[in-house]
Amino acid sequence: MGSNVLPVAVIIGCLFVAIFVLYMVPVKLWVTAIAAGVRVGIINLVGMRLRKVPPTVIVNAKITAQKAGINVDIDQLESHYLAGGNVQKVVAALISAAKAQIHLGFERATAIDLAGRDVLEAVRLSVNPKVIETPPVAAMARNGIQVRAVAKVTVRADLDRLVGGAGEATIIARVGEGIVTTIGSSETHSQVLENPDRISKTVLDKGLDAETAFEILSIDIADVDVGENIGAKLASDQAQADLSVARAKAEERRAAAVALEQEMHARVHEMRAKVVEAEAQIPLAMAEALRDGRLGVMDYYNMKNLQADTSMRESISQSSAPTSRQPGDLGKL
Repeated sequence: MGSNVLPVAVIIGCLFVAIFVLYMVPVKLWVTAIAAGVRVGIINLVGMRLRKVPPTVIVNAKITAQKAGINVDIDQLESHYLAGGNVQKVVAALISAAKAQIHLGFERATAIDLAGRDVLEAVRLSVNPKVIETPPVAAMARNGIQVRAVAKVTVRADLDRLVGGAGEATIIARVGEGIVTTIGSSETHSQVLENPDRISKTVLDKGLDAETAFEILSIDIADVDVGENIGAKLASDQAQADLSVARAKAEERRAAAVALEQEMHARVHEMRAKVVEAEAQIPLAMAEALRDGRLGVMDYYNMKNLQADTSMRESISQSSAPTSRQPGDLGKL
């Protein structure tokens, strides 16, 4: 019985080893590579398995590159895969660049791919330029009229500046800035409407594609519209603000005048009160002077006569003052 168990265990062990060897050594892939003229050793394929690199991806990419006349080593492809790159897209980009007669080395292609950009799309964009349409850009001419413009920017990818270069958002922002500057420097909005190509020429001459991943081929103004009269609106708002300030200052002056008038009335009432109080003390003082002998009876009567004479003269002078005559008074005289 024990002798029967041993052969079964040996058979299972042999099957396990066979399956492991067939997995670790992709014989079919090795035969395919030899048939395609690609030299790759069994040891290399086993090493890829151990390094957790799919041999199918690397060998197929090598076969594709070699058939297209691209000289790429298997070690380079494996290194790029281990770095987190997309081997298939890199090889496809190299083939597309070679067909389009665009110089693109393996190092540059892998750098673009590892930078997070689509290297194949970049090659296609360098062959077929792309049109970027800016959102409506509004600016005010010197005469105060607002002008809105929409530009279409034709760009081509620059493979040498693709790593570290700015993207489409920078192109749109720079073009928008150029449009605002050009419209703002125009004397009237009519100049912008009559010569919209002036915006294109001015913006294109500024070299807006510097330090970007693109090369600007052309800038075309797709639409130009007249907006609001910003200058008149600003002038109206300023006049309204000035009027509000003037009203506030006038109200402040009026309040100050009312306060001063009330203060003067208070002072007058205070002075009148003091005068009345002083006049009330006069009879008392005169009575005390009469008692003390400092004022005689004749002196008192003389003072009263003087006061009566003074009052009579004031009444006469007021009654004899000239009055305004009405028409026809001269005839009555």
